[in-house]
Formats: sequence, structure tokens, C-alpha cells
Amino acid sequence: MNFITTSLPSETHSAPAPAPAVSPKASIAEERKNPSFPIRELTYWIDGGKRITELKERIMLELERDPLWRVSDHPNLTLAQTRERAMSKIRHLADLATSRPLEESMVRLSIISVIDPGFWTRFGVHFGLFFGALQGQATPSQLAYWMDKGALSMQGITGCFGMTELGHGSNVAGLETTATFDENTDEFIIHSPTLTATKWWIGGAAHTATHCAVYAQLVVKGKRYGTKTFIVQLRDTKTFELMPGVNIGDLGKKMGRDQIDNGWIRFTFVRIPRSHMLMKHTKVTRSGEVVAPPLAQLAYGALIQGRVSMVSDSANVSKRALAIAIRYAGVRRQFSDGTPGKLETKLLDYPIHQHRLLPLMAQTFAMIFTAREVTANYEALMRVLNDLGDAKGAAVDDAIKNLKETHATSAGLKAFCTWMCLNIIDQSRQSLGGHGYSAYTGLSQAYSDFTVHCTWEGDNTILTLQCGRYLVATALEARSGQPLPANLAYLKDAISSSGAVAKKASKGSSIDEVSSLDTLKEAWGSVAANAILNAVRDFEDGLKKGLSKDNAYEHSSASRLHAARMHTYTYLLHRFAAQVEQSPESLRPVLSLLARLFGAHSAVQHSGEFLQSGYYSGSQVETLKAFVNHACAEVRKDAVPLTDAFNYTDYVVNSPLGRYDGDVYEKYFELVTSLNPTKPVPYFDSLIKPLLERTQESESGPELEIDQE
Repeated sequence: MNFITTSLPSETHSAPAPAPAVSPKASIAEERKNPSFPIRELTYWIDGGKRITELKERIMLELERDPLWRVSDHPNLTLAQTRERAMSKIRHLADLATSRPLEESMVRLSIISVIDPGFWTRFGVHFGLFFGALQGQATPSQLAYWMDKGALSMQGITGCFGMTELGHGSNVAGLETTATFDENTDEFIIHSPTLTATKWWIGGAAHTATHCAVYAQLVVKGKRYGTKTFIVQLRDTKTFELMPGVNIGDLGKKMGRDQIDNGWIRFTFVRIPRSHMLMKHTKVTRSGEVVAPPLAQLAYGALIQGRVSMVSDSANVSKRALAIAIRYAGVRRQFSDGTPGKLETKLLDYPIHQHRLLPLMAQTFAMIFTAREVTANYEALMRVLNDLGDAKGAAVDDAIKNLKETHATSAGLKAFCTWMCLNIIDQSRQSLGGHGYSAYTGLSQAYSDFTVHCTWEGDNTILTLQCGRYLVATALEARSGQPLPANLAYLKDAISSSGAVAKKASKGSSIDEVSSLDTLKEAWGSVAANAILNAVRDFEDGLKKGLSKDNAYEHSSASRLHAARMHTYTYLLHRFAAQVEQSPESLRPVLSLLARLFGAHSAVQHSGEFLQSGYYSGSQVETLKAFVNHACAEVRKDAVPLTDAFNYTDYVVNSPLGRYDGDVYEKYFELVTSLNPTKPVPYFDSLIKPLLERTQESESGPELEIDQE
């Protein structure tokens, strides 16, 4: 018998020796040797002060040590287990929410939104949406009534928010559910007249809610008065049986956030007392007289809160995603140049990996600081609106202008920050390579959970168009001499009565001149102004063609969306720059570099806009690209310390690849093996064994013929 023998490669030629192994812990420790800034001081600046940082740390530790808040096994839970786990936390958190200071409760919820976003939604449906509707739309006596019923403490009442319908989402004015006043009985009749009027995606409806804040068309004496809010009881609070005329079903499995029991609701001539219509604004008297508020638009102030909170949530979730991706890139080594004994290269040392992740770090800081400012502006606005009472004149006019600006700004920011965050999550996940596909490394589920932010509280495209409509209207008002709001001051020098754009151009040529923060602010202002005025021209072109005002806005929808995009980038950069100016001196170098990277990288991505507007020339754009290369290399030195400044504990990061100590492989292996212990294959006897042991029906078959030449 003859044997063919094969030599191993080492026997015939020399092969490169394997690169020496290095401890992941040692690799991450290297990253923290020489940060260019005081990490703790940046944490305080991000959080808003030492006191808030210490409060966050206490809450994170409390959650980590509470068995109810175990999160490491979430990927292995069934739908039923996921919902039950979420419900088990409700009572304890409801007690804390009503017994602890409001600030502490808000900080706790902001952390929970990162740890367990599905639970945050389930809890927030009652406290944020249902109770928020009561706070924003009930009269003082109505609010007191529902609080006595247990609406705040969830003692006797659990609420849901019934706005969206099977056939209508963003178009609230087009909702089909009706609330018809019966003057004979002093009641409203809540009814779903069509299949598409079925309330849909209602969080808490399937299993939990006893009451619902229902949005329905007010009908009195045959006349419609628009969409108003009504409190409708869904279930008996003792037996939990459905109330007469109420039908509810479960929407089942979703893309993410399975902790929340979304359901559908149909009403069939359900009667409620007249007093269950929330009448802070529009009122219906016993005799059927409808008393409309003098300033109906003030009712929309409370609806902005959800959009504002999602700007903060986008920043918080982005911090977690980048902590995982950048820390892993600081320990993962891949490829070497073949030099004997040389270590493989860290992912974070590859320029392409720096370009992949570090501009996202700059985007995250832009969102952090913008969220802080827009939240403060919203809170100040609500204080003004609540104090207006029956005021008239200049104070009311100013409040309405402020409301319109905040509404438009929050709409644009909600859209672009949630889009930005979703991209950050996915780019971070992809940067993990194959491990990013694992449910145990933390980012696949984060993507599934976060994507709904781009749809609820207003579809992102619709909100962007709303922002664009405001920009067009404001530019037209400015042309006629009306003052511009502060965040549109860049339009002042660009606009003229003829609609022509006053061109601006960068005069610098060096990297420092082209990429200075002041230059980038002016550049983005110029591009945004150009985009807005293009949208104005498209709108006016529609009017000239004989279109109605609304149809002219539709005619300009593409340019309005683009204008809103350019304006939002400009707004983010200006807010970031303001925070740089206000920051402690020890933080200014790193924050200034990040702000410039945000402005320059975004400009390079939209370089056509800067060339079209004439602000940058082709050679200046190339200089800007060179700055981005330089900035990525500089930020790389501080990349891991910047994630440390986010100050998320390993419990909150909840990914073995994002561990603070860098022990990624040991902890990843431990997690996977502990949650998936080896055991007999349950379907071996029923499926695998019959497959392997099956016999051919015919033992003989046609002979294989081989063509001969």
C-alpha cells in the first residue's frame, strides 16, 4: 500500500511566529495612562455637577444590588417572562416615584431608560403619558379628583394613552374615534365607528391598564370640534373584567421593547360622565355649549415633553453604545506587519477604525449638551405657560412665539438625534465584528429597542417637515421685518427683501483657519440659511403656480426636509460651542477639539452644500478633510478616558465587551456558558436520530456513468 506523505509547513519553510499574546486588562490600562483632561471633572460637567454625579452613582449601585433589576439574562427570556419581569418592578418603583424628590425620580428613570428601555416604556406610559395628560389637560378640580382615585400612585388606577389608531398615527386631527355628547344624560358616548378607528399600539392596554386617556373627535349637537382627551375606564378595578362596550386584544411580539404589553382597543357606544372630558382648555357645559380657549395652541405645550426627553435619551444610549465599542477597540488586536515578536495592532490604532467611531463620539457630546439646553428651555417655557392664566397682550404673544420655536426645534432635534443615535448603535455594533451579532454583547437588542424612537411621539420625517415649515414661515416673516428668534440669528445677514442670499465665504487656507470653531459656526449658518431660502423659493414657486398654501408647502417638502436637516446640524454645533465657552479651562481643549470634529466631519459629509453655498472652495474642503484626519488621531489618545467620563458602571453597560477592566474574553465566555449550559438536545430522538438512521427506499439505483474521452 502506498501512502502520500505531506510535510508540515514548518518542515519545509519558515513561517512567521505567532504574535505574542497580551492581556486585555493590560491593553485597557495602557489607554488610561495619560488622559489630557481630568476625567472626573468632565463627568461633573456632563452630569451638571458633582451632586448629580453622586446621585447617579448611588442609584446605579442600588439597582445593581437589587435582584429585581437583574438584566444579564434578558436575551434568554420569553415574551411572557419578559413582561412578567417588568411588571414585578412596577410597584417598588411607583412607591419610590411618589415618596422621593422629583429630581431623584427623574435621574433614576434616565438611568433605567438605558438599563431596561422596555420597562422604562411600560412605567412611563402611566406616569409620563397618562398622568402627563391629566397634568397638562385637566382642570385643577379634575386633577385633584383623579389623584384621589390613585392616578399618581397607581393605587386603584393604572393608565394608558389612547391616541394612535390602526388607520391614523401622526395625523392626530384625522383620528376617527368619536366622543358624542348626549345632552339628555350628561354623558359622552365613546365609539370606534370603523375598523381603522381601533386604538392601536396602546402600551399597557393588553394586560395592565384600568383607564385610558382617549383622544377622540368631540361631537356636540352634530358639530365636530376637533380632537380632545377623555378618561375612559377599560376594566373593573376589582375584578379586572372589561367594562361594557370595551374590547381589547394583545399585539404580541414586536421588534423590541417586549416588556410593554401593547394592545388594541375598540369602543362600542361606551358612556362616560361629561366630567371625564379633560377641560383645562376646551369646555363643554351641561347645556351642550362648547367653550373654546382663546389660545388653543397653548394646549400643545405639554406634548413637547416627550420629544425633548428623547433628545436626552439619544445622548444617554449613545454613551453606552460607544463605551462598548471603544473599550473593545482598545483591547481587541488584529493583524500585525509580520515582524517577529511584534504585537498585533489594536483596532483603535487603525485610522479607519478611528474614523468609524470617533466622529460618533463628537456627535454624542453634541447631543449631551444640546439636550441639557433644550430641556432647560422647555422647562422655562412651561413655567411661563402655567403662569399665564387669563393674561393678554405682549406676554401672551411672546409665549406663543416661544412655544412655536420650541415646538419646531424639539421636532427637528427629536428626529435627527434619534436617527443619529440609531446609527451610532449600529455602527458600534458592526465595529465589534462577529461578536456584535451576539445578543449577549449588548448592541443588537439596543438597536431593536431604540428604533421605535424614530416613529413614536411623531414620525421623524413628519416632525422634520414640521420643523421645515416653521423655518420657511419664519424666514418669510423676517423678510417683512419681523425679528428672528435667537437660534435663527444666522438668517439675519443672509436674507433680503428680494429673497437673494447674501453670500459668505471663508478667507482662510490653513487647517486652523478653515476648521476653527468660529469659522465652522459661520459656515454651518451660511449653509443652513442657503437651504432655508431655497425652501422658501420652492414654497413661493408653488404659490405662483396657483397652489393653495398647504399644497405649496407640500410642493416644497423635499427642500423643507433638507433645510431642517441643515438647521439642526447648525443648532447642535452652536449649542456645543456654547458649552465649550462655558466649560472649565481644564476641559476646553478636549471639548473644543470634539466640537470642531463634529462641525468639520459633518461638513465633509455634506461638502456639496458648502461648495454650492460658496462658503468653502474645493481646496478648503480638502483642508477640512485633513483636519478630520488630525482630529481623529488626537481624540484617539483620549478615546477610552472619554468613555470613562460617561461614568456608566459595568452593570449599566451590561456587555462583557465594554467592561471597565478590559477582561472581555473571560467574561464573555462565562456569560455565554452560564446562560447556555450543555444539556441533551431535546429533539434528538424525534428529529436528528430519524434523519441519521433513515434508509433509502430503493437500495439500488442507476449506475453512475462517467464520460470517457
